[in-house]
Amino acid sequence: MAKTVGIYGGSFNPVHTGHLIVASYIAQWGNVDEVWLMLSPLNPFKAKDKSLADTAVREQMLRLAAEGSHCLRICDEQLSMPVPSYTIDTLDALAAKHPGTHFRCIIGSDSWAGFNGWKEAGRIISSYGVIIYPRPGYPVDAAQLPQGVTVVDAPTVEISSTFIRNAVAEGKDISYFVPAAVAEFISSTHLYSNDYANQTDK
Repeated sequence: MAKTVGIYGGSFNPVHTGHLIVASYIAQWGNVDEVWLMLSPLNPFKAKDKSLADTAVREQMLRLAAEGSHCLRICDEQLSMPVPSYTIDTLDALAAKHPGTHFRCIIGSDSWAGFNGWKEAGRIISSYGVIIYPRPGYPVDAAQLPQGVTVVDAPTVEISSTFIRNAVAEGKDISYFVPAAVAEFISSTHLYSNDYANQTDK
């Protein structure tokens, strides 16, 4: 029997509880067998983001966050592909490597609003399918969605990676906003702090 896997891609700079709540919800209530968290080394829409931590650092935090989960896995497919990374190319590569698995693309409703601008957006829908989760300020009318696109009623958590980075830079306690292992990693490496920025600028 074919397995269905939801691919939840992102910069994860850093991964936080909002990401994990969405991923866990879809893995358990989104008509997929698993959700693979896929790190994007360079999002085409964030190519000029100077706050982006090294790929290896973000991958390590992602693995710490998903450790022990029975329904979340880490997908490193894009790390060996040309940058910037395009979703359709990644889905094609995954489909070729896992012929017994059907992949679906997971995106927020904010991304759906601009989905027509994605590379081969129509083929992503027709060949793979899209699962949309809600984001504040971007309502989706399920009745207007094309075949192959579904919306899930996942919890809405208004936490962003930008919020986490700013909180760290201000010396705030982020222990309730990211997994404990990720909070410890950020603290021990001084990631996103002014000290870390000074070290990396040298």
